Amino acid sequence: MNERVKQRDLRRMKAVAAGFLLAATVVYAVARWQESAGAPGWVGYVRAMAEAGMVGALADWFAVTALFRHPLGIKIPHTAIIPTRKEALGANLSQFVGANFLSEEVVRDKVRRVGFTGRAGAWLARRPHAERVTKELAVAAKGAVTVLRDEDVQDLLEQALLGPLVSEQWAPPLGRVLERVLADGAHHPLVDLVCDRAYDWVRDNHGVVLRVVGDRAPNWSPRFLDALVADRVYGEVLSFAWAVKTDSEHPMRKAVDNFLSEFAHDLRTDPVTIERAERIKNELFAHPSVRGVVGMAWSATKKLILDAAEDPSSGLRRQVADGLASVGRRLSSDAELRAKMDGWLEDAAAYVATHYAAEITTLITDTVQRWDGVETARKVELQVGRDLQFIRINGTVVGALAGLAIHTLSGFAL
Repeated sequence: MNERVKQRDLRRMKAVAAGFLLAATVVYAVARWQESAGAPGWVGYVRAMAEAGMVGALADWFAVTALFRHPLGIKIPHTAIIPTRKEALGANLSQFVGANFLSEEVVRDKVRRVGFTGRAGAWLARRPHAERVTKELAVAAKGAVTVLRDEDVQDLLEQALLGPLVSEQWAPPLGRVLERVLADGAHHPLVDLVCDRAYDWVRDNHGVVLRVVGDRAPNWSPRFLDALVADRVYGEVLSFAWAVKTDSEHPMRKAVDNFLSEFAHDLRTDPVTIERAERIKNELFAHPSVRGVVGMAWSATKKLILDAAEDPSSGLRRQVADGLASVGRRLSSDAELRAKMDGWLEDAAAYVATHYAAEITTLITDTVQRWDGVETARKVELQVGRDLQFIRINGTVVGALAGLAIHTLSGFAL
């Protein structure tokens, strides 16, 4: 109901209440005139009833009017209560709201009785509703990524992702991880792969081995002798590679294990190794390509979000809608999950009520304090003034009946 309608209804009810007072006044005047003219005795009952009705109407008019302004502009004490005591009224109202609406017991009971999780699950389980939520999420995501500047997002991601990686030392954690890997033997498949590739390379590069040996031979050495030596070297290298490949207990493998163990220990404890690892890490993250990975990741994510927001049939939106509907069905069917989530909601609502009730109720106090006194009275009267006019009407009627009863009893007493 808008303000204009409320003002019209308030004026109408004021006119009705004033009409009751006017009617009582007219009846009183006529009855009094008839009494002075020698009218029958029953006219006295009418006069007494009208007289009491006038008193009741005037008393209740004064009471209702004193709430909002000084009656007839006369500054009688304890009138215009709302304009002059609005700060106290606002404080009392905020205390009332805090004590009766924002207490932990009330909030927990309300959340428990609402059963929000079950209702939300039943609503979300319906496919059209899940698609509607997905659509709203897509619109919100599109608006967010459109407003955000790529440079700001990239800087934020670099600070959030790369910053902690750069600030922390890598060597000690890597050393601890490597030691656990070596203790579990999880590195053996990698060693096997390296040995296999080494054997394959030696087997497939006979000519390279011959050339290397030939290049290292003395100038005075005959070529046939160089070829014999190269073949011999190649055969030994190939045999060695095969032995390392096939024998899991080969000394070369043991040497690799020992090397890795020492390296893991140095990563944890050796200052020189740690410093070198840090230098390599810093050089790695300072490289433009590494910095560009964050930008490329954001660009790809942004494009994915925008494409999904534009296309209702996109795979991402279908997956989100399917996921939401699945969550809704589970909430509807899984009583244990509903109870758990309702408990979380109760705890969250109780936490807000317990820790922020004062801030919430302060909104009432601050708002009322900023209002002008006269304007406050007008706002309140506009909201409740129509109902208050019934007090005036009832005062007229009840006063008239009380006056009739008193006059009647007085007659019997005499």
